[in-house]
Amino acid sequence: MIPDPLRRAAENVMAAHRGQHESVVQAFPVGGGCISNGTLLRFSSDRFAFLKWNWNSPARMFHCEAAGLKAMRPATSLRIPEVYGVADATDLCPPLILMEAANTGKVTPRSGEFDDQLAQGLAKLHSATSQTFGFSDDNFIGPTPQPNPSSKSWPEFFCEHRLNHMLNLLTNARAMDSTDRRTAARFAERVTPLLQATAEAPSLLHGDLWGGNVLATDDGLPALIDPACYYGHREADLAMTQLFGGFSPRFCAAYREVHPLQDGYGDRFEIYNVYHLLNHALLFGGGYLAQAMTVMKRFAG
Repeated sequence: MIPDPLRRAAENVMAAHRGQHESVVQAFPVGGGCISNGTLLRFSSDRFAFLKWNWNSPARMFHCEAAGLKAMRPATSLRIPEVYGVADATDLCPPLILMEAANTGKVTPRSGEFDDQLAQGLAKLHSATSQTFGFSDDNFIGPTPQPNPSSKSWPEFFCEHRLNHMLNLLTNARAMDSTDRRTAARFAERVTPLLQATAEAPSLLHGDLWGGNVLATDDGLPALIDPACYYGHREADLAMTQLFGGFSPRFCAAYREVHPLQDGYGDRFEIYNVYHLLNHALLFGGGYLAQAMTVMKRFAG
């Protein structure tokens, strides 16, 4: 069972959502998270919920996650957990988010239609568009701040509020030197024309679409969790599905059948993934910065 202050906080959030008290009767550990702690809860009503908490999270991180989940729910056919509520930190309890459980922990094989439904649902999400790039508020990718000011220009938005923002964070953390920054500046200059060629309306993006954020429900259907939502070019979501694996060739083909990609994607997907490699370098160190620099050097010439 989880500590009493955390249990009581989860019960209070559920009571505020449901309008009646329900007790936590079981807690099941959940693996896979690399930033926050999570557990599957069963309440006295036999309702399952997923609880996530983090003593070290930025103050608004879970509020931003809730906003992303709420934005995606009406925009796609995929299962998106309903948010039951968010609680800020107290002296005894960390900040937390309580939401509908995407599954109840059963070992359920993915349905035969999983990849097609994931592709179709993602394409539908990307069909939700905006007049400008950005989002209603700044948010986070993992615990890293992610600025989302409104912009009419995709190259400007990506280079300034994704690439340069992450480079500034790494410079402040003394992870990059002046030579790396000069390479990055040339990279941004050289890739701008490639990004200008993508004349599509800003699409609602999941924003952090690696394999660990795609789950199977108890009936084997796809669900999405842990968004870092903003309106951007849909290729940025597709690019991340190619970065760390976990997505089948059938998914990629099925997405293109529903929503074909423009010429030049073979170059652009590497450009977009520099953002995620830099974020991983900031969070985890290791060889991620070297990977990002290899890509930037290739484009910078």
